[in-house]
Amino acid sequence: MNQTGAATRIDIRCCIVGGGPAGMMLGLQLARGGVEVLVLEKHGDFLRDFRGDTVHPSTLQIIDDLGLMKRFDTLPLQRETTLAVEFADGMLDVGDFSRLRPFPYIALVPQWDFLDLLAAEARKLPNFRLRMRTPATALIHQNDDPAGRVIGVRAKSDDEGELDIHADLVVAADGRDSVLRQASGLPITDLGAPMDVLWFSLPRLPTDPDQTFGVAGRGQFMAMIHRGDKWQAGLIVAKGRAEELSRKPIEAFHELLARTSPRLTERAKTLTWSDVHKLTVRVERLQRWHRPGLLLIGDAAHAMSPIGGVGINLAVQDAAASANLLGPVLLGNDTIDESRLAAVQQRREWPTRIIQFIQTQAQKRLIAPALQAQGDAPNAPGLLRRLVHFDAIRSIPARVFGLGFRRERVHFGAAPRKQ
Repeated sequence: MNQTGAATRIDIRCCIVGGGPAGMMLGLQLARGGVEVLVLEKHGDFLRDFRGDTVHPSTLQIIDDLGLMKRFDTLPLQRETTLAVEFADGMLDVGDFSRLRPFPYIALVPQWDFLDLLAAEARKLPNFRLRMRTPATALIHQNDDPAGRVIGVRAKSDDEGELDIHADLVVAADGRDSVLRQASGLPITDLGAPMDVLWFSLPRLPTDPDQTFGVAGRGQFMAMIHRGDKWQAGLIVAKGRAEELSRKPIEAFHELLARTSPRLTERAKTLTWSDVHKLTVRVERLQRWHRPGLLLIGDAAHAMSPIGGVGINLAVQDAAASANLLGPVLLGNDTIDESRLAAVQQRREWPTRIIQFIQTQAQKRLIAPALQAQGDAPNAPGLLRRLVHFDAIRSIPARVFGLGFRRERVHFGAAPRKQ
């Protein structure tokens, strides 16, 4: 580290921007394998609610490959073996994880606890550094040519001021509003989304269902995520309706929640607009995830719909593939050829495209028509009731979203196997 003009210069083999699931997982795996890694996180901690908390079996397998399953199991989590939807005429199980192996469930765990676990494990390694309160602000290009190779990032630290971080590889894992994606100029394909989500928390009562479930409605849906003594709830509304609601007194929102789920009538009255957080849903992906010296993964490369809760899991899969493919190269001193970065996209783009296709079809054929419908909450369709009597049918959504496609295993940075 040295002072260069007004900025402090740092040299590192790999700089990862973003301390979310993709960034922290990739940082841990690379450091475990011996690579010098620096992770930049713009916030002072990981403690933010209404983030992706669903850890699917595909991610549980990666956690196990890292030798962290016992510690993960000590976190405050809920295990769910079924996916259920509440219709006007009762609850219906539409997905079944119990037949999956070796993890027959999804785990609902506060994302900050998961990230704290990864950070604590990574900090044990002398070649890993994590800088909190240090947002990246710009890319550094070779010879200051915006069309040239990316050779680092500029960042601003609360403690040290301006930083020039020179890296042989920069990985952007800074989410769907990625600063580095915007700076890269890489083109985006927008697949569209007909809805947004209004997130809030409410107390959970002993008389409530003891599972995570969705509430079917006409004009809106609701997701009720079991978080022990409270519900993390998401009201799904048509695009533009969230802004319309926010201009009304909060009592209009209370009434809407009561119509959607009558059991919440009294609890909803405690909410103020400051308790409600809007998620603008976007489904999009970069046409190219890389340029020389720069790779984008996770939400920075492909923003997902909340359907199936797959965002965190695809991000972790991206991280595992990136570590496996790039880790051995980063151990040396050679320049990282762009073909290596293209190999990551080649491996991960196909499963991303499949899930996004499923999500956009569900949005178009199921969600959009229901969000435009009027009237009382529907009963469960008769055909659906008949179909979900079959175990094989209930297993389909669990396999698609729980396992995904082209699942990754940890090779670079894996925990030693017991003999």
